[in-house]
Amino acid sequence: MRTISFRLSLIAPAVFAAAWGFAAIDAAAQSYPSRNITIVVPYSAGGSSDIMARAMGKRLADAWSKNVIIDNRAGASGMIGAALVTKATPDGHTLLVTTSSYPATAATRKKLPFDPATAIIPVAMIAKAPNLLAVHPSVPATTVKELVALAKKNPGKLNYSSSGVGGNNHFSGALFAAAAGIKITHIPYKGIAPAVTALVSGEVDLVVSSAAAVMPQVKAGRVRAIAASSLKPSPLLPGLPAIAQSGVPGYSYELWWGLFAPAGTPDNVVRALNTQVNKILASAEMKKFLDNQGAQPWPLTTAQLNGLLVREIARYKKAAKVAGISPR
Repeated sequence: MRTISFRLSLIAPAVFAAAWGFAAIDAAAQSYPSRNITIVVPYSAGGSSDIMARAMGKRLADAWSKNVIIDNRAGASGMIGAALVTKATPDGHTLLVTTSSYPATAATRKKLPFDPATAIIPVAMIAKAPNLLAVHPSVPATTVKELVALAKKNPGKLNYSSSGVGGNNHFSGALFAAAAGIKITHIPYKGIAPAVTALVSGEVDLVVSSAAAVMPQVKAGRVRAIAASSLKPSPLLPGLPAIAQSGVPGYSYELWWGLFAPAGTPDNVVRALNTQVNKILASAEMKKFLDNQGAQPWPLTTAQLNGLLVREIARYKKAAKVAGISPR
């Protein structure tokens, strides 16, 4: 088995010295927002990005007394919605909520109609979490060891769903297979919601997905959770062992959700958004919501977010080589 660890390493220690916390918003930003805000979600409704966007959108609307419209634009592994935001007026009124699937997909595309590292900028992080390994009840495996043994006896016959080629679920599944030394077949869908639906129906055998997307089906008894993708058991997923400690040593994979804006959005607007999102993340209500989704708040400052996409895309390019995901 190969030892694979794919944990977050976004923030350099020196950056923390520059953290300015909940600084006062510049006077020039006091007029923001001046109209309704649209948050584009580049995946289908019902997935983790959609759930996070709607939760954050409601609280931003309450804070600013403006409507926040969620616009689902699924397709091309999240790149159709992202492209839409890159073309929007950079004034903070059109935003994007996406996940670590964005740099993952960007790392595996030979050509895009925009530069994925610079066409959008990070405004705020919302949450981070491990993934959840779940199987259809018909799969005769209740542990990671049993699943690996089953896959080795039937190379290529077991399949796993994802939100699209090059996305989080594709990476986490492919890295799991590489670390375990097994061959499982990837079946991409247009978003994690239909990918989970495919698991529920028995169309696919397993998925490595966010708890936000799959846990409702686990609780309903329609699918079976086996393990968490964190290096050690996660308090976010009580009762579940870590994949790394139950059959695939060294494997880990974490994901994040964040808020982005078109490049060129004024700094004062970015700071206004960042400050408001971080205030929301500090609330007991939002912490409880995220806990129920199997995620934890991840407030970062604009200084800490500087260069995020450049680092993440480079990191996923290295991971793609390990997982055997070829650029297309």
